[in-house]
Amino acid sequence: MSGVCGKLHEILWEGRRYRFGDGFSDMPKNGVYVLFEKGESGHGGDRIVRIGTHTGENQLPSRLFQHFENPNKNRSIFRKNVGRCLLNMREDDYLSVWNYDTTTALGKQKYRHMVNPDKERALEREISHYIQQNCSFVLLAVQEKLQRLTLESLLIGTVSNCKQCSPSESWLGLHSPVDKIRNSGLWQVMELYSTPLEEGQLSQLLPLIVR
Repeated sequence: MSGVCGKLHEILWEGRRYRFGDGFSDMPKNGVYVLFEKGESGHGGDRIVRIGTHTGENQLPSRLFQHFENPNKNRSIFRKNVGRCLLNMREDDYLSVWNYDTTTALGKQKYRHMVNPDKERALEREISHYIQQNCSFVLLAVQEKLQRLTLESLLIGTVSNCKQCSPSESWLGLHSPVDKIRNSGLWQVMELYSTPLEEGQLSQLLPLIVR
Protein backbone atom coordinates (compact mmCIF):
# COMPACT_ATOMS: atom_id res chain seq x y z
CA MET A 1 0.00 0.00 0.00
CA SER A 2 2.91 2.36 0.66
CA GLY A 3 3.87 2.19 -3.02
CA VAL A 4 0.40 3.16 -4.23
CA CYS A 5 0.14 5.90 -1.62
CA GLY A 6 3.52 7.28 -2.64
CA LYS A 7 2.44 7.43 -6.28
CA LEU A 8 -0.84 9.05 -5.22
CA HIS A 9 1.09 11.78 -3.41
CA GLU A 10 3.32 12.35 -6.45
CA ILE A 11 0.29 12.71 -8.72
CA LEU A 12 -1.42 15.16 -6.37
CA TRP A 13 1.72 17.25 -5.88
CA GLU A 14 1.42 18.14 -9.58
CA GLY A 15 -1.94 19.82 -9.01
CA ARG A 16 -2.50 23.50 -8.43
CA ARG A 17 -1.91 24.26 -4.77
CA TYR A 18 -4.60 26.50 -3.32
CA ARG A 19 -3.88 28.56 -0.21
CA PHE A 20 -5.86 30.97 1.89
CA GLY A 21 -6.09 34.27 0.09
CA ASP A 22 -6.57 32.70 -3.33
CA GLY A 23 -10.33 33.00 -2.94
CA PHE A 24 -12.93 30.31 -3.36
CA SER A 25 -14.57 31.45 -6.60
CA ASP A 26 -11.84 30.40 -9.01
CA MET A 27 -12.31 26.67 -8.54
CA PRO A 28 -14.65 23.85 -9.60
CA LYS A 29 -18.11 23.89 -8.03
CA ASN A 30 -18.02 20.14 -7.44
CA GLY A 31 -15.14 17.94 -6.42
CA VAL A 32 -12.89 16.41 -3.79
CA TYR A 33 -10.28 18.36 -1.85
CA VAL A 34 -6.98 16.98 -0.54
CA LEU A 35 -5.44 18.92 2.32
CA PHE A 36 -1.76 19.35 3.15
CA GLU A 37 -0.33 20.89 6.31
CA LYS A 38 2.89 22.81 6.88
CA GLY A 39 5.52 20.71 8.64
CA GLU A 40 3.93 17.38 7.71
CA SER A 41 5.96 15.20 5.34
CA GLY A 42 5.56 11.84 3.69
CA HIS A 43 6.97 10.04 0.65
CA GLY A 44 9.57 12.77 0.19
CA GLY A 45 7.15 15.69 0.10
CA ASP A 46 4.08 17.20 1.71
CA ARG A 47 1.91 14.64 3.49
CA ILE A 48 -1.85 14.41 2.96
CA VAL A 49 -3.60 15.19 6.25
CA ARG A 50 -7.27 15.33 5.25
CA ILE A 51 -9.51 14.37 2.34
CA GLY A 52 -13.05 15.63 1.97
CA THR A 53 -15.92 16.45 -0.33
CA HIS A 54 -19.49 17.73 -0.21
CA THR A 55 -22.94 16.25 -0.74
CA GLY A 56 -24.93 19.21 -2.09
CA GLU A 57 -24.54 20.26 -5.70
CA ASN A 58 -22.09 23.09 -6.46
CA GLN A 59 -21.03 23.31 -2.80
CA LEU A 60 -17.27 22.71 -2.98
CA PRO A 61 -16.29 26.40 -2.61
CA SER A 62 -18.82 26.80 0.20
CA ARG A 63 -17.44 23.74 2.01
CA LEU A 64 -13.90 25.04 1.86
CA PHE A 65 -15.08 28.45 3.07
CA GLN A 66 -16.64 26.73 6.09
CA HIS A 67 -13.30 25.14 6.91
CA PHE A 68 -11.02 28.11 6.28
CA GLU A 69 -13.02 31.20 7.14
CA ASN A 70 -16.44 30.67 8.68
CA PRO A 71 -16.07 31.00 12.48
CA ASN A 72 -18.55 28.26 13.32
CA LYS A 73 -17.23 24.87 14.46
CA ASN A 74 -20.71 23.39 14.19
CA ARG A 75 -20.51 23.78 10.40
CA SER A 76 -17.05 22.24 10.06
CA ILE A 77 -15.91 19.09 11.83
CA PHE A 78 -12.38 20.01 10.77
CA ARG A 79 -12.57 23.28 12.72
CA LYS A 80 -14.15 21.49 15.65
CA ASN A 81 -11.30 18.99 15.75
CA VAL A 82 -8.61 21.69 15.54
CA GLY A 83 -10.33 23.46 18.43
CA ARG A 84 -10.41 20.24 20.43
CA CYS A 85 -6.65 19.92 20.01
CA LEU A 86 -5.96 23.50 21.10
CA LEU A 87 -8.12 23.12 24.20
CA ASN A 88 -6.81 19.67 25.09
CA MET A 89 -3.21 20.82 24.66
CA ARG A 90 -3.86 23.47 27.33
CA GLU A 91 -5.82 21.07 29.53
CA ASP A 92 -8.72 23.50 29.27
CA ASP A 93 -11.93 22.24 30.88
CA TYR A 94 -13.93 24.11 28.24
CA LEU A 95 -13.29 21.14 25.93
CA SER A 96 -16.43 19.43 27.23
CA VAL A 97 -18.53 22.47 26.25
CA TRP A 98 -16.82 22.81 22.87
CA ASN A 99 -17.93 19.29 22.02
CA TYR A 100 -21.61 20.21 22.23
CA ASP A 101 -23.54 20.89 19.04
CA THR A 102 -25.31 24.22 19.42
CA THR A 103 -26.46 24.47 15.81
CA THR A 104 -30.08 23.61 16.45
CA ALA A 105 -32.52 25.66 18.49
CA LEU A 106 -32.78 22.75 20.93
CA GLY A 107 -29.01 22.59 21.32
CA LYS A 108 -28.75 26.33 21.86
CA GLN A 109 -31.42 26.23 24.54
CA LYS A 110 -29.96 23.16 26.26
CA TYR A 111 -26.36 24.39 26.46
CA ARG A 112 -26.81 28.17 26.46
CA HIS A 113 -25.97 28.50 30.15
CA MET A 114 -22.64 26.72 29.60
CA VAL A 115 -21.42 28.47 26.45
CA ASN A 116 -18.95 31.33 26.81
CA PRO A 117 -19.43 33.41 23.63
CA ASP A 118 -16.28 35.50 24.13
CA LYS A 119 -14.14 32.42 24.63
CA GLU A 120 -15.61 30.73 21.58
CA ARG A 121 -15.07 33.78 19.37
CA ALA A 122 -11.43 33.97 20.46
CA LEU A 123 -10.94 30.25 19.84
CA GLU A 124 -12.59 30.47 16.43
CA ARG A 125 -10.16 33.26 15.49
CA GLU A 126 -7.26 31.09 16.61
CA ILE A 127 -8.57 28.15 14.58
CA SER A 128 -8.93 30.32 11.47
CA HIS A 129 -5.40 31.62 11.88
CA TYR A 130 -3.98 28.11 12.29
CA ILE A 131 -5.77 26.68 9.25
CA GLN A 132 -5.12 29.70 7.05
CA GLN A 133 -1.42 29.83 7.90
CA ASN A 134 -0.70 26.10 7.79
CA CYS A 135 -3.03 24.39 5.34
CA SER A 136 -3.19 24.22 1.56
CA PHE A 137 -5.11 21.95 -0.77
CA VAL A 138 -5.35 20.36 -4.20
CA LEU A 139 -8.66 19.77 -5.96
CA LEU A 140 -10.06 16.98 -8.10
CA ALA A 141 -13.01 18.07 -10.21
CA VAL A 142 -15.80 15.50 -9.89
CA GLN A 143 -19.35 16.34 -10.94
CA GLU A 144 -21.39 13.36 -9.75
CA LYS A 145 -22.16 12.98 -6.04
CA LEU A 146 -21.72 9.21 -5.91
CA GLN A 147 -18.41 9.43 -7.74
CA ARG A 148 -17.21 12.11 -5.29
CA LEU A 149 -18.13 10.01 -2.26
CA THR A 150 -16.56 6.89 -3.75
CA LEU A 151 -13.33 8.69 -4.60
CA GLU A 152 -13.19 10.30 -1.16
CA SER A 153 -13.45 6.87 0.47
CA LEU A 154 -10.80 5.33 -1.79
CA LEU A 155 -8.35 8.17 -1.15
CA ILE A 156 -8.87 8.01 2.62
CA GLY A 157 -8.44 4.24 2.51
CA THR A 158 -5.19 4.60 0.57
CA VAL A 159 -3.62 7.13 2.92
CA SER A 160 -4.88 5.68 6.21
CA ASN A 161 -3.64 2.18 5.32
CA CYS A 162 -0.16 3.48 4.44
CA LYS A 163 2.53 2.80 7.05
CA GLN A 164 4.77 5.59 5.71
CA CYS A 165 2.17 8.34 6.22
CA SER A 166 2.85 9.03 9.87
CA PRO A 167 2.57 12.41 11.59
CA SER A 168 5.51 14.45 12.81
CA GLU A 169 6.14 14.71 16.54
CA SER A 170 4.91 18.31 16.46
CA TRP A 171 1.66 17.64 14.59
CA LEU A 172 -1.20 19.43 16.34
CA GLY A 173 -3.49 16.43 15.81
CA LEU A 174 -1.47 14.40 18.32
CA HIS A 175 -3.19 16.49 21.00
CA SER A 176 -6.60 15.34 19.85
CA PRO A 177 -8.85 13.65 22.42
CA VAL A 178 -10.17 11.58 19.49
CA ASP A 179 -8.21 8.33 19.24
CA LYS A 180 -8.82 7.86 15.51
CA ILE A 181 -7.24 11.21 14.68
CA ARG A 182 -4.14 10.60 16.79
CA ASN A 183 -3.68 7.05 15.53
CA SER A 184 -4.31 7.72 11.84
CA GLY A 185 -2.43 11.00 11.52
CA LEU A 186 -5.43 12.39 9.63
CA TRP A 187 -7.94 15.11 10.47
CA GLN A 188 -10.89 12.73 10.11
CA VAL A 189 -12.58 9.68 11.57
CA MET A 190 -14.91 8.51 8.78
CA GLU A 191 -13.80 6.03 6.09
CA LEU A 192 -10.49 5.30 7.82
CA TYR A 193 -8.90 2.01 6.70
CA SER A 194 -11.54 1.59 3.99
CA THR A 195 -10.81 -0.06 0.64
CA PRO A 196 -7.82 1.70 -0.96
CA LEU A 197 -7.08 2.57 -4.56
CA GLU A 198 -5.50 -0.07 -6.73
CA GLU A 199 -2.42 0.96 -8.68
CA GLY A 200 -4.30 0.67 -11.95
CA GLN A 201 -6.81 3.28 -10.80
CA LEU A 202 -4.22 6.01 -10.27
CA SER A 203 -4.19 7.02 -13.95
CA GLN A 204 -7.91 7.78 -13.70
CA LEU A 205 -7.10 10.66 -11.35
CA LEU A 206 -4.95 12.53 -13.86
CA PRO A 207 -7.78 14.20 -15.84
CA LEU A 208 -9.56 15.14 -12.59
CA ILE A 209 -6.74 17.14 -11.00
CA VAL A 210 -7.07 20.92 -11.20
CA ARG A 211 -3.81 22.38 -12.52
